[in-house]
Amino acid sequence: MPIATPTVTPTAMPTAEIVLHGTELSGHAHRVELLLRMLDLPFRFVAAPAGVRSTPEFYELNPLRQIPVLQDGDLTLADSNAILVYLAKRYAPGSRWLPEEPLVAAQVQRWLSIAAGQLMYGPATARMIVQWNFPSDLARAKQIAAVLLRFMDEHLKTRKFLAAEHATIADLACYSYVAHAPEGGIPLDPYAAVLAWLGRVEALPHFKPIPPSPIPAAS
Repeated sequence: MPIATPTVTPTAMPTAEIVLHGTELSGHAHRVELLLRMLDLPFRFVAAPAGVRSTPEFYELNPLRQIPVLQDGDLTLADSNAILVYLAKRYAPGSRWLPEEPLVAAQVQRWLSIAAGQLMYGPATARMIVQWNFPSDLARAKQIAAVLLRFMDEHLKTRKFLAAEHATIADLACYSYVAHAPEGGIPLDPYAAVLAWLGRVEALPHFKPIPPSPIPAAS
């Protein structure tokens, strides 16, 4: 059965170069890159590792020194979820990426909040601890991830995508850190519905994966 996709030709094309500052392993940057690709928007990716983010030049882009940062002509915008909303409204207004229907719009916002909350403090934090020795509580991150993944699995047993019957920016916001949860020592095998959803996102046109990182041995 074909995957329902909201991919559309942008109704507005950029008048200046779009630049995305991030790193190739950042799930926050990856969610923005996915939407740029799925909207078929030309852009330039600029690597912004920790050393770059500590410079005065990057401080001018984002005083919080976080990635991603999007530049679109004279506009500079930080925060991955804010960037997703901007791109959908600016380049695909009225599309199914960010629906106008009140209930669906509310559902999208709910999952953007989950992406910034449980997803960040669960799977994303576990991955940072395991891969880059991020100073945090791995057991706590895994506990948050387990609650989230059980919830997502039940939610996805009766639907194809998170917020609607088609892909939205909610799916892009949540995909990367769920897909790479095993890199934080969180197996996905128990969550069949989540795995099926990941496959549907990966089947969307212009999808590009994050390069894999080592999966730790089971403890």
